[in-house]
Amino acid sequence: MGGFSNSQADWNEIVEHTVSEEQEGKELWDKLQAKEVACENLGDEQFAVLGEYFMGQMSGESHAAMNAMMIQAHGEEGEEQIHIVMGKRLSGCDTAAAFPSISEGLMPMMNMMWGGSSSPFDSNNSTNNMMNPVRNGVSNGVNFGFGPFGGFGWIFMILWWVLIIAGIVALIKWLTSQSRGTHNHEKSALDILKERYAKGEIDKKEFEDKKKDLH
Repeated sequence: MGGFSNSQADWNEIVEHTVSEEQEGKELWDKLQAKEVACENLGDEQFAVLGEYFMGQMSGESHAAMNAMMIQAHGEEGEEQIHIVMGKRLSGCDTAAAFPSISEGLMPMMNMMWGGSSSPFDSNNSTNNMMNPVRNGVSNGVNFGFGPFGGFGWIFMILWWVLIIAGIVALIKWLTSQSRGTHNHEKSALDILKERYAKGEIDKKEFEDKKKDLH
């Protein structure tokens, strides 16, 4: 990921760059699956964007934050190398590609993000096991934070619960507003009934009957 310094990474720029490379990686992955391009014709730059795409599939909206952490921990070159190896492995072009030694501390987080034992970052796994989550197009974010709490796992666990709590609060607010709306509607109907009675449009018996219907 060029253009970012280890100490002055701009968050907005990282987000924009991540989204751009994810899209580029998706387009390249589609071409690779359609056999419009072949593995042997891809260079490190192409594998890097593939790595960005696959990482985005795994981490969802946390992708940019993870990129920022990798830049802070390993520098731009290290972050780029990690994406290149991910692109080679997850595309099936080179399943034996080795991660640079600087990324060893990042592996617990990668394994946790993929769901622990089935991680594609374990060299003992087969290509089929690696590729199934990507081919299915399903983010394994549901496992985020519930695997081994290595690396930055606890941070993502907290973020996950914050999102759940925010969703519950939003649901409660919505239900409350719906309840208030119904109450206001009933009050409005009663007011109209009283006005009709006051104007003599309905007699007392009819007024009492309709009033009971509203309650």
